[in-house]
Amino acid sequence: MITGAVVVIGGTSGLGYEIARHYAAAGRPVVLSGRDPGRAAMVAAEIGGDVRGIGLDLTVPGQIDAALAEVGAVTSLVLSGIDRGVNSVADYDVTQAVQLATQKLVGYIEVVHALRSRLADPASIVVFGGQARLRPYPGSTMVSTVNGGVTGMVRTLSVELAPVRVNSIHPGIVGDSPFWADKPAQVLETFRAGTLTGQLATMADVVAATRFLLENPSVNGVDLVVDGGWR
Repeated sequence: MITGAVVVIGGTSGLGYEIARHYAAAGRPVVLSGRDPGRAAMVAAEIGGDVRGIGLDLTVPGQIDAALAEVGAVTSLVLSGIDRGVNSVADYDVTQAVQLATQKLVGYIEVVHALRSRLADPASIVVFGGQARLRPYPGSTMVSTVNGGVTGMVRTLSVELAPVRVNSIHPGIVGDSPFWADKPAQVLETFRAGTLTGQLATMADVVAATRFLLENPSVNGVDLVVDGGWR
């Protein structure tokens, strides 16, 4: 029996938005977050149904507990908020590095900490990482580092929160996502040619994979790659 809401942290755009929209269409109560509470409320109204938008900034972890204070029982928690940034060892931007590490490592865990007593039975969590953890590129120093850290996060949370299930999802190039859709066709074709399926992942693929991780009761502590067999 489903007793709680779907909470999507970072649900105002991109993959988080598509996940929130999917569960709203299925009739589930959804809480989505964004940095700007006004925009979050607007996006929630746009999706329609039993959807509520709240303001929450993962880079300010001391305010996360208060931001989540009015959220009730939670059955499904999706941690999908992320910023991309170019940062290298040669030209290291400490401020940007601290912000990204705080957002995805400290901020994600603080959300779990704040909601832990409201995780309904059964409950599950999906943490978004990315394939930069295994396929670094020039300037991905911090992106690769924090996405690699998601693997350790899943291991410890799955143990500490048991029987709550905790898994991570690591998309590759999502060809129709807002970030990639505007890239030159030749860039996308190069990536597509490097997959075993001959297809880039789509947003629908990632939503389906997220749903699998959230809903399959026997999947726990898994790092799921969604990239078409990218080589």
